[in-house]
Amino acid sequence: MIPLENTWPYELIMGDIYVAECPFCDAENVLIPLRPSELEDIRDGKKRLLVFPCCHSKITVVDADQDYLLTDRPLAKRRR
Repeated sequence: MIPLENTWPYELIMGDIYVAECPFCDAENVLIPLRPSELEDIRDGKKRLLVFPCCHSKITVVDADQDYLLTDRPLAKRRR
């Protein structure tokens, strides 16, 4: 079972990968430093360190599907 708190949605737009919101600093429409070809490597089992350019927070991406990145730690924000 995939832990949903370890997933974060992304979008592929014209060859660039964006997240609608940074899970750490709440910046909007963040262009992340991943290429579509790297997503295929991640799907094949290769892990990838991802550093968000907005706040320099780091996560390790361990898997990906067409809509979500699966990371090594929880990203879900706590409800206030």
